[in-house]
Amino acid sequence: MRNAGEEQEVAADAPVEASSPEQQQAAEGAETGDLSLEEQLERAREESRQNQERYLRAIADWENFRRRTVREKDELRQHVIGGLLEDFLPVLDNLELGLQTAANHPEAENVAKGFALVAEQIRSVLERHGLTEIQAEGQVFDPHAHESLSYQPHDEIEEGRIVQVIRKGYALNGRLLRAAAVVVSSGPAADDKKDGETESAAQHDDEEGEDRGKNES
Repeated sequence: MRNAGEEQEVAADAPVEASSPEQQQAAEGAETGDLSLEEQLERAREESRQNQERYLRAIADWENFRRRTVREKDELRQHVIGGLLEDFLPVLDNLELGLQTAANHPEAENVAKGFALVAEQIRSVLERHGLTEIQAEGQVFDPHAHESLSYQPHDEIEEGRIVQVIRKGYALNGRLLRAAAVVVSSGPAADDKKDGETESAAQHDDEEGEDRGKNES
C-alpha cells in the first residue's frame, strides 16, 4: 500500500498539461469581461498601435537591407570594372602609340585606318562603362588628377600650366583611375627674365634722363 507521502510525491512529478488555445481564449475572455467597454477599446487601440510600429520597423529594416545590398553590389561591380580597366589601359596606350607611328608611314595608311576604327570602338565601350579621359594639356596643374614628370621653361605658357601630356589619365565614374603624366611649364627661361628686367631697367633710366634734361632746361 502507498502511504500519503508517496501519493503526494507522484502527484508532484506528474506533468502539467498545457492549456489549449480554447482555454487561453476563455481566460482572456474572462479577463476582458472584467473590463469596461472603454478599457477594452483602449486596449485594442494600444495593440493596434504596437502592431503598426512593428510593421513600420519591419518595412524600414527591409528597405535598409535592400539599399545596403544594392550599394554593396554596385561597389563590388565598380571595383571589378576598375581593376579590369586599369589593367587594360596600357593596351589602349600601346594601340594609340602604334597609330601615331603609323601616321608617319603612308604605305600603312589603310591598315592604320582599320586599327583607328578598332580603337574608337574600344573607347566607346569603355565610355559606356563610365571611363572618361582627363583633359590635361593647357590646364592648370592639379596634383589630384595630374602627375608631374618634369618642369620645362616656356615663353608662351604661363608657369603652373601643363605643356605636354606624356601619358593620358582616366577617371571611372568621377573617381580617379589613373593620373595623367604631364610636363609642367616653369614660365619663361631665366635668360628671358633677365633680358626683360635689363630692358625694363634701361627704359626706366632713359625716362629718368629725359626728366632730368627737362628740369635742367
